[in-house]
Amino acid sequence: MNASRPSPITPALLAAALAAALCAPAQAQETVIPIGLSSPLSGPQSAYGQDNVAGAKLAVDELNARKPRIGGKPVRFELKAEDDQADPKQGVAVAQKLADGGVRFVVGPYNSGVTMPASRVYDQAGIVVATVSSNPKITQQGYQRLFRIGAADTALGVKMAQYAAKELKLKRVAVIDDRSAYGQGLAQEFAAAAKASGMEVVKTEYVSDKTTDFTPVLTGIKAAKPDAVFFGGYSAQGGPMARQMRQLGINASLLGGDGICSAETAKLAGGDTVGENVWCTQGGAMINRANEGQAFIKAYRAANANRDPLTYAAAFYDGVHLFAHAMQQAGSTDPAKVAEAMQKGSYKGAAGTYEFDAQRDLKSSPVTVFNFKAGQPSAVTSY
Repeated sequence: MNASRPSPITPALLAAALAAALCAPAQAQETVIPIGLSSPLSGPQSAYGQDNVAGAKLAVDELNARKPRIGGKPVRFELKAEDDQADPKQGVAVAQKLADGGVRFVVGPYNSGVTMPASRVYDQAGIVVATVSSNPKITQQGYQRLFRIGAADTALGVKMAQYAAKELKLKRVAVIDDRSAYGQGLAQEFAAAAKASGMEVVKTEYVSDKTTDFTPVLTGIKAAKPDAVFFGGYSAQGGPMARQMRQLGINASLLGGDGICSAETAKLAGGDTVGENVWCTQGGAMINRANEGQAFIKAYRAANANRDPLTYAAAFYDGVHLFAHAMQQAGSTDPAKVAEAMQKGSYKGAAGTYEFDAQRDLKSSPVTVFNFKAGQPSAVTSY
């Protein structure tokens, strides 16, 4: 009886076996680091949320292309984007979902009203958070792993008021807020700074963040004859408000913070309603004047069908890179060590330099003033 002979081991088979043996351990050792993201991906503010995702995704793709290693070990970053709908309750649910899923680093939330309640969940889970939310109370809670990577309302509102008084020479202003944590905080800071700058606040009103018809409020404001109306809120309402101001014959300028500082405001206003009559402030220096900012804009356009970034894509992009930089500095992905490295270190990103004070606010937060040209925010000056 003839026994079957084993197949001979050819050089090709041997090479394949060796390659498989070499590749398998490398793949097994690669650690996946999930980066969570909380933003409104649906609803009126979805354009901002999707923009934030695009910025964060660009950073993740760039990092992974470099084959990063942390503490000598290969890692791969993975974005976990969640829709908080700009709703505080949903934001808390998103925070819990990310925590339960083992995420230990989160960029966002975008909205102050979401960040305030969600931050407790993140803190209890030991998650490091990099948020652009601007309400000053956020970093006053004392959470050791919660960092603000954008300007606070104190900077955005104050600088808008100072510019309005000194450069635009405005004397009389009306103030409207949308009752959100962001809108109220911003409007209060603007009103206080406006008075300190010598302007008269002739009318103070509020709407809800669901209001679509501003006629009753604007009619009362028209009678007060302001030189400008400051709106503490977002583009979803800022655009329609600008349109309705014109329809009612209100010739005052519209002022705001970073919430209306995007092309979405002009788009929702329709026509040529939004131009040099609309002014807004945004955290950071003039991004297109720095090499890092120019490189980001070029890469963002290439990855997003030549679309320009909106307000905070650069900050979400920087937030992801900031985490990776701190991991490299710490030689670890342990959240406590990464947070310590962020607190002590410095990182130069597309939107500016990230160095934090004891409260984990930016040590230096320049603000840029914009108006609109051809439907796009156009930087005027930074200070």
